[in-house]
Amino acid sequence: MFKVYCASIAAAMMTATAAPALAQATATSTNQAAANAAPVQNPNEIVCEKQETTGSRIGARRVCMTRAEWADRKLQDRQELERVQIQRGTRGE
Repeated sequence: MFKVYCASIAAAMMTATAAPALAQATATSTNQAAANAAPVQNPNEIVCEKQETTGSRIGARRVCMTRAEWADRKLQDRQELERVQIQRGTRGE
């Protein structure tokens, strides 16, 4: 009987201490998510990327463009890919 009583008290204490810790963890993760949200970036900042040459293990070149130019290039690449996929689907292959 004593063991059951101790176990129920221990369970109640764990629940009472776990709830604030869980609430604190949730609040902390919410704050971190807000802090990790997309920071304001300068569209005129120059960003360089290393691009590997297809068919070569050692061939690579460094390409530098502004963030706005990278975003435009990404948009054009995505539109071209969608165009090719739609065009391929309509041919009936």
